[in-house]
Amino acid sequence: MFGQALTNINQQNISVGKYLVSPLVKDLDEGGFAASVSIRSGHGKGTHDRIMRLTPHFANRASAVRYAIEQGLQFVRERTLTAAHPKQLCFSSIPTNFSR
Repeated sequence: MFGQALTNINQQNISVGKYLVSPLVKDLDEGGFAASVSIRSGHGKGTHDRIMRLTPHFANRASAVRYAIEQGLQFVRERTLTAAHPKQLCFSSIPTNFSR
């Protein structure tokens, strides 16, 4: 069973700064494809790997891979923006025009 699951996973790694985004696609028993994405950062003992299972199912492998890549890159983009501008993002939802 484990060996079969590995043959159903397609990886195309994309490096973005300190992150490695890897889409994972698995054939579903009922037909279609499920998408996940691995987002890895760090090296050696400091490596952190976040795996996200994505909820939509897809009719073909290419659509599942594309969606996984988009979601992984969106996650990296949000992390990168937060690190670059933490105060701006944290307080962006507070209204600036106060009326009395």
